[in-house]
Amino acid sequence: MYVLGISAFYHDSAACLLKDGSIIAAAQEERFTRIKHDASFPINAISWVLEEEGISLGQVDYLVFYDKPLLKFERILEGFLMNVPRGLASFIYAMPKWLNEKLFLKYRIRKELKLLDAQSEKIKIHFTEHHIAHAASAYFCSGFESSAIVTIDGVGEWATVSIAEAKGNRIRIVKELHYPHSVGLLYSSFTYYLGFRINSGEYKLMGLAPYGRPQAEITKNFINKIKDTLVDIREDGSIFLNPSYFAYTHSMRMIRQDAWQRLFGMYVKQEDEVIRQEHCDLAYAIQAVTEEIVLNIVRHASQIVDSKNLCLAGGVALNCVANGKILLDKAFEEVFIQPAAGDAGGALGAALALHHIFLDKPINPSQQEHCYFGPDFHKRDIDRMIHATGAYAERIDDFESLCDETARRIADGQVVGWFQERMEFGPRALGNRSILADPRRVDMKKTLNLKIKFRESFRPFAPAVLEEDVNSWFDHVEYSPFMLLVDQIAGKHRNSENHDSGDLDVEEKNYKIRSVLPAVTHFDYSCRIQTVNRKQNERFWTLIQSFKNLSGVGILVNTSFNVRGEPIVCTPEQAWHCFMNTEMDFLVIGNYIFDKALQNTEAADGSYFENLRPD
Repeated sequence: MYVLGISAFYHDSAACLLKDGSIIAAAQEERFTRIKHDASFPINAISWVLEEEGISLGQVDYLVFYDKPLLKFERILEGFLMNVPRGLASFIYAMPKWLNEKLFLKYRIRKELKLLDAQSEKIKIHFTEHHIAHAASAYFCSGFESSAIVTIDGVGEWATVSIAEAKGNRIRIVKELHYPHSVGLLYSSFTYYLGFRINSGEYKLMGLAPYGRPQAEITKNFINKIKDTLVDIREDGSIFLNPSYFAYTHSMRMIRQDAWQRLFGMYVKQEDEVIRQEHCDLAYAIQAVTEEIVLNIVRHASQIVDSKNLCLAGGVALNCVANGKILLDKAFEEVFIQPAAGDAGGALGAALALHHIFLDKPINPSQQEHCYFGPDFHKRDIDRMIHATGAYAERIDDFESLCDETARRIADGQVVGWFQERMEFGPRALGNRSILADPRRVDMKKTLNLKIKFRESFRPFAPAVLEEDVNSWFDHVEYSPFMLLVDQIAGKHRNSENHDSGDLDVEEKNYKIRSVLPAVTHFDYSCRIQTVNRKQNERFWTLIQSFKNLSGVGILVNTSFNVRGEPIVCTPEQAWHCFMNTEMDFLVIGNYIFDKALQNTEAADGSYFENLRPD
């Protein structure tokens, strides 16, 4: 039996295909359209997942959407009515889109599917609640027989936080927090206020927070103002946002800018404005407040759900700093976080919810050990790319020899694009569509940010570490295959001479050497860790092991294979163009290696990045 799950129309559209409850293929629409966070109907992702299994759309038994549009429309309509006459212009703007596209969603889906296959009319179409889809995406992939489930995001239909109890193939919502009171929307409001884009810049806000000064009076005042004026935080994790400071209930804006400017003493930061210390202090403040709220929610879940296991999903579950605090808090013994925790993962969760809950099919007891469910490319595809681009490539059939050569290049300071097997599903590149470098090099962070990724210089990079070595490098984390946990680098690896440097300006802090691994150690000694074991990704593990054999360090810098504003590369052609139009030194696709020094530089297409949107 085939179940097709889709998410669409808000951000990060995706499709996922299940066969008898097992994940066959899953991918975001952005990987095909090259529009980052693409919200359009995932026609390309649907086509690909069907092609991957070799079936037609007419062979799919069920299609399930990750939202209930009537409930969401009820919430939006009620929100506008509660704020009459404010928001009339936004109401007039929003209603045609809802009436034409979103409200009559079953008709829209039928229309889109018919373009793919005339036999699609046979498919049964279902809808599941947004937070049930998120909850199912985590629980049914966790391997747990029972669990508490905490889902936190901006908003689904009405719910912004849900606590659920799961046993067997049943998920029961125990408690919910409803719109307009939302942890996710609170965090997104600060994302906007500090000059980043909503639904894509939250991880930048998280990366900026460590440059804040926890003990400074301004930071303490910011925290107090947030808690005293913007949000009332209760012990059970529920919150109440002060409507005098927020505008998203009745307009297309997140906040009331004048009120925020009076409260915090600064204007809304522009995207191209230089980051000042007070921006960092405010980022620290909202991150600290968010962590407090999330910990309260998780602790309350442990009190009202009888389980030692916790599953996390929803966009806020991508806040890996908060996740690290949850792990340390030990309210639960075992924690599983869905790697595609945001809206893309809703496609997976919707399919799993239909299969296990609504069709009452038994669950697979094994845990999701990887997220390599996306497109793969083979020798003929690479050969076709080489022929089309005129690239010069060397093929090394022995993979260990290929890894040894790649590791040598990395140890010599070269930056490598690494493209292997099936693509990752979710926001993180985990070793199959990655840019890799030596974490020991002092200048590597600057090189990667400014010359290859073309992004803000303060942005941190993640260490991909051999799972068997993680305890010798970091304080607490033992298993983090999806890059969803932050931990501190062990004290013995820190640079103690640079401990007291809180009064430096932001740029000076950015390049302060904090440890023997300066390229992956953030200003507060934190690292967003990916552990790699041989079973989950043998090729990536082999490469890191080769680097360890050369350097004694079983860690590589791992960042996604793309530049700012571009989705992660999907095809060999995209990898080639990204490689040729940045200062990457070396490219590995499958068993082929491409040395930049041997390429015809005229082959670089300077227009490749022209259509990228700001991220």
